[in-house]
Amino acid sequence: MPTVQHTVVDSPYEPLTLVAVDGVLSRVHMTGQRHRPPEETFGDPDPRPFGEAVRQLDAYFAGDLTAFDLPLHLVGTPFQLRVWERLGLIPYGETRTYGELAEELGNPGASRAVGLANGKNPVSIIVPCHRVVGAGGGLTGYGGGLDRKQRLLAFESGAREPDVLF
Repeated sequence: MPTVQHTVVDSPYEPLTLVAVDGVLSRVHMTGQRHRPPEETFGDPDPRPFGEAVRQLDAYFAGDLTAFDLPLHLVGTPFQLRVWERLGLIPYGETRTYGELAEELGNPGASRAVGLANGKNPVSIIVPCHRVVGAGGGLTGYGGGLDRKQRLLAFESGAREPDVLF
């Protein structure tokens, strides 16, 4: 049976709940996030497995980190895993459309499937699903809410709101 642990950390976008499986980060949840599983699946509270993740999140929110380098324990379908891997390649401060991601995955007709996989991303912010926009560049769906998505994109483009809580 795997060991599941969690901790809650502050962020400018409300508290984040980090969940680890056998000591490896597997989920990052925002308050009120769509697809947020029940809290009883978060395991025991224990901050020990999260030191490096918290350090990198703090550096990201301070504007000092543009790419995360953390081991992740992700569970999903093979297609979801491919989408999430591709999300991690979108550079800080840039966006891609669902259609562009589908093309990069070799399946230009799969933009809706990419959107569904994007919405199930279990490690928001760290795997930057907020960097995916609609075909015309407009903001569409985000598990953490469109306001948070807009604020994260503005933050990454240099319009920072340091230390402002959501």
